Amino acid sequence: MLNNDVDLIGDIHGHAAELHALLKKLGYKEIDGVYRHPERSVVFLGDFIDRGPDQLEVLRIAQSMCNNGSASAIMGNHEFNAIGWVTENENGHFLRSHDVVHREQHEEFLKQIVENSKAHQDAINWFWSLPILIDHTSYRAVHACWHNDSIKVLRDHCLDENMRFTRLGFNLVHQRKAELNEAMEIVLKGPEEKLPKGMSFRDKSGHERHEARIKWWDRNAITFAKAALGMDGREAELPDAPIPSRYHYNDKTPVFFGHYWLKGKPIIESENALCLDYSVAKKGSLVAYRHDQESKLNEKAIVSIPSQNKNLIFPRFTHEVQLPLTC
Repeated sequence: MLNNDVDLIGDIHGHAAELHALLKKLGYKEIDGVYRHPERSVVFLGDFIDRGPDQLEVLRIAQSMCNNGSASAIMGNHEFNAIGWVTENENGHFLRSHDVVHREQHEEFLKQIVENSKAHQDAINWFWSLPILIDHTSYRAVHACWHNDSIKVLRDHCLDENMRFTRLGFNLVHQRKAELNEAMEIVLKGPEEKLPKGMSFRDKSGHERHEARIKWWDRNAITFAKAALGMDGREAELPDAPIPSRYHYNDKTPVFFGHYWLKGKPIIESENALCLDYSVAKKGSLVAYRHDQESKLNEKAIVSIPSQNKNLIFPRFTHEVQLPLTC
């Protein structure tokens, strides 16, 4: 039985050393291979895989905790993409194309887990079991954006009663049906607004972008200059032109999310919405928030571990026992 007092953990991206250290700092003890706490449980916010040096160990930790009742987890866009990488449509084409860009983004995971191995299939089965959000009475969890209209679209057409993608729904969002695909993009990858005419930037992977993700959680971020994210310092070049407020979060229930590769010291920019992704895969920090059912967030509840910047490799797990498809 999961506890009401939870520790929410942001994007891990295969950094097992930092995850071990963070769980210990939070007071969890590893007993028979499972981290447990007598009074609390963990909520993982997705993006377990890609980039980092020991992705299988991260999966082992998270799955063992979920399977033994000391954690729950939601799907991140990297788990979503991993499913699409191996799933074919009715024409025999993979839902996520195997082009150079997509392979580069996913290659480290495929190498570590061994593509098409049993371990790979077991990991995909677990990803299928992950819901895209948690709507608890005292908190909410989503990977990239809590947007009620988009969530309703997905719930009506793509998700089962446990907020997991159905097989049909997963295929539908890949058919580029405008409403469904846009809803998925907003919830799992974050809302974007088109930049002023003639302006573009290159993202962290070097790809040219003409849209910028925005701080939907910050109701004071009402212009491009204040709201744009991920532009590597070029945000200051943007005008103070207003952006639409259609994505701003106005509900009272606190919502926790990851995804945005924030930098520096973790801070609270809104009393009821908090990003917990501080770029552990880019020499940042792995971040958690200790939520004790409060409605107004407190910076003292933020706990972090700086990136250890070491390629520590843990023993590979082998999935000798079939893992249940629930978490």
